[in-house]
Amino acid sequence: MALLGGTFDPVHDGHLHLAQDVRTGLALPEVRLVPAADPPHRGGPVASAADRLAMLRLAVHAWPGLVVDSCEIDRGGKSYTVLTLEALREANARRPLLLLVGADAFHGLPTWHRWGEIFELAHVVVAARPGVDLARDMPDALAAQWRARRVTEASALRSTPAGAIYQQSIAPHPISATWIRAQLARGKAGRDAVRGLLPPSVLAYIDQHHLYLPTSPPPQDAP
Repeated sequence: MALLGGTFDPVHDGHLHLAQDVRTGLALPEVRLVPAADPPHRGGPVASAADRLAMLRLAVHAWPGLVVDSCEIDRGGKSYTVLTLEALREANARRPLLLLVGADAFHGLPTWHRWGEIFELAHVVVAARPGVDLARDMPDALAAQWRARRVTEASALRSTPAGAIYQQSIAPHPISATWIRAQLARGKAGRDAVRGLLPPSVLAYIDQHHLYLPTSPPPQDAP
């Protein structure tokens, strides 16, 4: 089982391509997209949990092998990855679990809650563009884990339930949810700018539910 967490605020093609590139590259039957209820490392999401979940479910319709898992939203509270992995491990002690993270998230792993225990619960698959040097500027504590746990054969992810770090190359898709939200707040011009960066069904949902609009009206010109 492979998991990709995030706020998905909103889900966009960068998220979907990353998950699908890893699924294809590792011949995985599916990748679960797990939206956070309350992410501990950043401010709260702009869209509600219900809206982000609905957008994800619309998005995956066109992506075979990608499924939505609402476990963190159902659990509520801070969405600590280690708690999600613990629950999955309790359900099946022997099944391999793969936690998918981007290169930036991987470098920040030592700031995560009980981060050292993650390796006892899952393999960590780092999705990075070809040519990215993950070892560069790596925190010392993470570098020690990298040296001890790195594997270069994907078969190691299937032969044991947890404990390895594996780098999977993905095609670059530099799309930012923050940038998309900023564009949507501009109105029609911004909406045209994001077209093609997220599924049409998600953009239609955003329009229908009036998401990511400016929080206050623009200033009026003086008479």
